[in-house]
Amino acid sequence: MKRNSKKLKIGYIGGGSRGWAHTFINDLAQCEDLSGEVFLYDIDYEAAKRNEKFGNWVQSLNEAVGSWEYRAVKERKKALDDADFVILSIQPGPIEHMAKDIDIPQKYGIYDTVCDTVGPGGTVRAMRTIPIYRDFARAIRKHCPDAWTINYTNPMTVCTRTLYEEFPRIKAFGCCHEVFGTQSFLASLVRKYWDVEEEPSRDEIDVNVKGINHFTWIDRAEWRGRDLFPLLDRHVTEEGVVREFETEEMKEESYFVDNFQVTYELYKRFGILPAAGDRHLVEFVPWFLEDVDDPESLHRWGIRLTPNEYRLERWREAPKKFHKQMEGEEEFEFIDSGEEGIDQMKALLGLGDMKTNVNLPNQGQMPEMPEGAVVETNAYFSQNQISPVTAGKLPRQVRNMILTHVYNQETLVEAGFKGDVDLAFQAFLNDPLVNLDTERARELFEEMVRETQDFLDDWNLKDSETLK
Repeated sequence: MKRNSKKLKIGYIGGGSRGWAHTFINDLAQCEDLSGEVFLYDIDYEAAKRNEKFGNWVQSLNEAVGSWEYRAVKERKKALDDADFVILSIQPGPIEHMAKDIDIPQKYGIYDTVCDTVGPGGTVRAMRTIPIYRDFARAIRKHCPDAWTINYTNPMTVCTRTLYEEFPRIKAFGCCHEVFGTQSFLASLVRKYWDVEEEPSRDEIDVNVKGINHFTWIDRAEWRGRDLFPLLDRHVTEEGVVREFETEEMKEESYFVDNFQVTYELYKRFGILPAAGDRHLVEFVPWFLEDVDDPESLHRWGIRLTPNEYRLERWREAPKKFHKQMEGEEEFEFIDSGEEGIDQMKALLGLGDMKTNVNLPNQGQMPEMPEGAVVETNAYFSQNQISPVTAGKLPRQVRNMILTHVYNQETLVEAGFKGDVDLAFQAFLNDPLVNLDTERARELFEEMVRETQDFLDDWNLKDSETLK
């Protein structure tokens, strides 16, 4: 791609998104360096039409400095043909299926906080997603093989890995903002403990990222060349920073509240800083979510379970907010989203280099992880190129925790390409949250698969020995 030589074409798969699409529209409208068309494709065409209307309305506002036109299309081919960039942002299966991913394991005493990456729900969600992403990769290979593909869908690792397994030459990477929250937290410590006039922006905090999506870690953090780990060590000794929370004080908190108590606990135990929110971290290790008699014991760590009623209501109510803004019933304001998708696109177009954390197949940036497995580290973005940064080794026990999930994710991808349900069950059984005997685990797996079987056409359910 030449430096801003033409109007860009962006093919947005999942263009009826009720969340991320609106962030993307907000960010594009504030970027005067790029211009072009965004083609919105979704299996729910009416949802894509809503976002077409909203996107073009945003572009009509005086404050919009970007020049973009949004078009909803009924055929995916029209969105992808000769696209410069492809955005993948979907809900794999109906939102009601995510509710079942959460509800069914609870009958077996297994509780999830997010349920989109690991655990029983994350495993079955991956089973739904792998065939979809194989199809995406084939379509990209056919219609726009040289496009850069940016994935925002979870399970991030499995989605990105599937794209490369189906189309090895694809130029794809996965983006997640979890590390940004840790950078912001470290920036707040700079303001609190050092004599600076104002808190640094989070992108001033230079961190070395290593791990897998939603289970990332940081072993170096600096601000203007100054080591931030002594600040962290000081902070966790301050009175009231590390503490237990009571259920009563958590009742009115946001379902997304993060008090860093899981982060502090893991840092204390392993000497390396977790770099994802506590709601994600607790799903990767067995210690925080295994009190089956009292699921509210999670409150002790300053986080909450997110009830399905809230998730379903938020999904159903989301379009109303943007309709009210267009009708003048609610005020619309451009925001600084903190996301980096537009900056990444600019760098790939030759409009300035950048370094940030992304999900890519391992080419040695994490030497202790299997080659080809998708890992999350820093990478340099430059014109038409992404160069992963070597992250170095992890403490042995942290590496062991991560490897369990890496091999489970690799097994799921292999199973998805074979349609092998029994192989997928091996990954399910090996997940740290599945703290059941093998027969109970099989019963849970079978119940979850049966509930979502309408979206598992590529899987050989009929011949599975696991599904009795």
